[in-house]
Amino acid sequence: MASHKDLGVPEGSFLLTRARVPACFLAGGPAGATDAEGSCLVDIVVANGVVDGIVPSGQASATDLPTVDAEGRQVWATLIDMHTHLDKGQVIPRATPDGTLEGGVRLTMADRKRWTHEDIAARMRFALKCAYSHGVSTIRTHLDSPEEWLPRRSLPVFRELRSEWAGKVDLQAVGLAPLSIFKTDWGNTLADLMAESGGVLGGVTDALGVYEGLADEALDGLLDLFLDAATDRGLDVDLHVDQTESLDLFALPRIAAAVMRKKFKGRVVVGHCVSLALAPEDVAERTIRMAVDAGLHFVTLPTPMVYLQDRKPNRTPRWRGVTLAHELLDAGLKVAIGGDNCRDAWFPFGDHDMLDTLQQSVRIFQLDNPIAKALPMAGPMPSDIVGAGHQGRIAVGAPADFILLSARTLNEAMCRPQADRIVVRNGRRVTETLPDYAELDAVM
Repeated sequence: MASHKDLGVPEGSFLLTRARVPACFLAGGPAGATDAEGSCLVDIVVANGVVDGIVPSGQASATDLPTVDAEGRQVWATLIDMHTHLDKGQVIPRATPDGTLEGGVRLTMADRKRWTHEDIAARMRFALKCAYSHGVSTIRTHLDSPEEWLPRRSLPVFRELRSEWAGKVDLQAVGLAPLSIFKTDWGNTLADLMAESGGVLGGVTDALGVYEGLADEALDGLLDLFLDAATDRGLDVDLHVDQTESLDLFALPRIAAAVMRKKFKGRVVVGHCVSLALAPEDVAERTIRMAVDAGLHFVTLPTPMVYLQDRKPNRTPRWRGVTLAHELLDAGLKVAIGGDNCRDAWFPFGDHDMLDTLQQSVRIFQLDNPIAKALPMAGPMPSDIVGAGHQGRIAVGAPADFILLSARTLNEAMCRPQADRIVVRNGRRVTETLPDYAELDAVM
């Protein structure tokens, strides 16, 4: 077998033979027989940067295109991170997380004093370089949305970088604020800004020690105002929900009820939802049924949540701090994996590498029987949820975007970092390398 690193990828047009592609990444479904792990051995024809054909290996029509033999290695679609916070990230070491939710809020609010246009742009650009090099093609980022902040700082930077990175990393924005703002004029203004920016309306249901605490009918009323603001502008919504160990305010069933009560037509994403794992079985089952009826989509953020949840001084955590992924998937709901915080006041680790996040998620959620069950959570499912089109799948007629791994099997793909992966975008090998942390020195 040839060295993986030495595989040459011609510019724009070639025949990739003996590529082992998990069936979930093939837009048209399995191309021929699948192996024990659910992957197909296929040949992929790439013409002028576009996928021109996907056929069972050995069945490609005679062609004079240069041939690249993958020799049975795994070939994946590019991956999607549908929940992250680019505006907060890459602030280590100027912020020192204490591992608590409340600390994350407090330190982020303090760090905002440094958030000039240049600072935000430098940190976000660094993150995008990481994601692009790792093979992430779409990112949905939440932007903190205080009235005095978003219009003049974060949103202009986001728009600038969305244009700068078009065709490399597609960016979506979520205007994130506590639901209490929808009792004020700023709530409608934020909704207008998201509509003008092609974004998504976000909300936070948890108090986390700083926001207005909500309960019962108060939450119901704010959810109605929130959904009305989104409906009036044709916006989808994306909520931070139930991020704590407490069931005193269990927002998820109230969100499902509000969506049905308001007959909301847009996509509804609920993120985190860790409290669901602590609910009694009957409550959890009833809540999942409501989520199905309301058509909710879920995104779980396992790496920061494992770091943050059930943290007590000098004590080993007793639970994993993640939601009921198996039960939600078994109910037919879409569940995506997101990277969430990255080197910020909440979570000091990460590199915007969704393959790494997926590897960790397989272990955290015990998604290894079969491993193929986990793969859609980082590709096709988030792609469908955020409307990313062909991204997250390899499709005939779409740009030739994929990740060639050194691994031959899914087990091998889970056991090593795949740091030698080859990322192909528009039929061309990505040659940009990961940025050096020294690039951030000027803003630290």
